[in-house]
Amino acid sequence: MKYFLFVVLLFPLLLSAQNNKRPRCADQPVYRQFDFWVGDWEVFAPNGQKAGTSKVERLLDSCVLLENWQSVSGSSGKSFNTFNGAKAKWQQYWVDNSGGVTEYLNGRFENGAMIMETEKIPLPDQSFRIMRMTFTPLSKDKVRQHGESSTDNGKNWKTDFDLEYRRTK
Repeated sequence: MKYFLFVVLLFPLLLSAQNNKRPRCADQPVYRQFDFWVGDWEVFAPNGQKAGTSKVERLLDSCVLLENWQSVSGSSGKSFNTFNGAKAKWQQYWVDNSGGVTEYLNGRFENGAMIMETEKIPLPDQSFRIMRMTFTPLSKDKVRQHGESSTDNGKNWKTDFDLEYRRTK
């Protein structure tokens, strides 16, 4: 019984010691690749009209970036962005207030930009599409978010949206 009690009391300490050996996300360069998007933003369409506002913040010791989006039309959404070390890919999980969900499971940091792509999304006509978003820092206070989709497995892409984030804080 004493041995069992000793093991029960020691087990949480061993787990804690194991977790302390794992490097913090904030200290790993890969988790800092998307830091250019952190901040408070006003977001504009190519015609200069305001599309909405966005607040992007670090959570969970910088392991996650949380986006809080609010459009001028009243729609809103949140995205959870993280580097998945097991898959060596950036990933985004987007949810909006109409129940829409999009999973960008194939993300990568390339040439200074963050590129997020979905898997093939089935469409009602038995075809599919792939969606891609590219976040490109234009300066320390501006980021371009370019959304595209492809119905031919990435051979051709059509622009779905093109937004410019302008930092307010």
